[in-house]
Amino acid sequence: MVATKIAVLGAGNGGLATAFEWSRQGYEVALYSHSDYAEQIGAVRERGGITSTGVLEGFAPIPVATTDMAEVLDGAEVVLAVGPAYATESLGADAGPHLRPGTTVVVCPGSCVGSLAFKRAAGLDLYDEEIVVGETSTLPFAVRATGPAEIRVFHHFDQGLFAAAAPRSATPRLLEVLRRVWPHSTAAATVFQTALQNGNPVIHPAVTLLNAALIDRTGGDFAFYEEGVTTSTGRLMEAVDGERFAIAEALGVSILSEPAVGVLQGYMTEDNYTTGYSTAPGFLGIKAQDSLDNRYLTEDVGYSMVFFTDLARSLGVATPVMDSVVQIASVVLGRDFRSEAARTMQSLGLDLLSAEELSRY
Repeated sequence: MVATKIAVLGAGNGGLATAFEWSRQGYEVALYSHSDYAEQIGAVRERGGITSTGVLEGFAPIPVATTDMAEVLDGAEVVLAVGPAYATESLGADAGPHLRPGTTVVVCPGSCVGSLAFKRAAGLDLYDEEIVVGETSTLPFAVRATGPAEIRVFHHFDQGLFAAAAPRSATPRLLEVLRRVWPHSTAAATVFQTALQNGNPVIHPAVTLLNAALIDRTGGDFAFYEEGVTTSTGRLMEAVDGERFAIAEALGVSILSEPAVGVLQGYMTEDNYTTGYSTAPGFLGIKAQDSLDNRYLTEDVGYSMVFFTDLARSLGVATPVMDSVVQIASVVLGRDFRSEAARTMQSLGLDLLSAEELSRY
């Protein structure tokens, strides 16, 4: 049965684009944001929907735009939790009391096993399949909010969106839902594959840290990929990617290199770590962040890379480059990402499991 009501949790760039696309595909969409981040909710409610330009164009009606979790989840058969990693646990905790058996929840993107973080915060047993909880490796588009209830979609891809449920036995049910709107969604072996296939920790920290002075001096007034990626930047990205491959191999899962995924998704035309990014059609015109205190470090290092290195240690895999990036990012921002331990094996209840046991997820 095709779901008629979709709840999108999160009204940032990705949440607005997701709500727009599912609405345009004929679904009744309810959009939620926590009251602390409700700037877009009022605009969407006032205008009755979302306007998009770029590769997705037009107006999409959004009947419900609210800061009330009970209202947004009432009658929803599919829940798309769309936001940065630091929103996942709070969304899970708020949504948990209102989730009903038969609901499918998609953490999009999972960032670093966001499905497990969501289930734990929502009070769900990690092996519970009455409520299917899964994740995607990334968002299927590059998008930025351009104004109240307005977005610009720079790129949208069909191939290269990987998804898995936790536990993995529920992945077919997850894909059945996702393929209604994203028909080329591909099954990943486990949520560890979707986590490791997320390329943001490979790209964003390297480009950000090696352009730190330029970001400070210009407030991000330069093209992040076209001007920010050089040969030296590419070497750092490739070194991080090599360690990511080592973690995946220790877990027995297969992942693609970051530039190979970029080509598959249509962002890039060259499978390399330098001009592949600086000349990528899907990245043209995307500006750098206006501050170093941005999710390119706070999320991609503070959550994903801290988790990757913690997972690596549990598997006996050395990650000297990632460890250095975590340390330098901590110094640059004047905080200690390692001690903050935003998402770790222990915080997810996975610290005592072997590689074989982890594969059950």
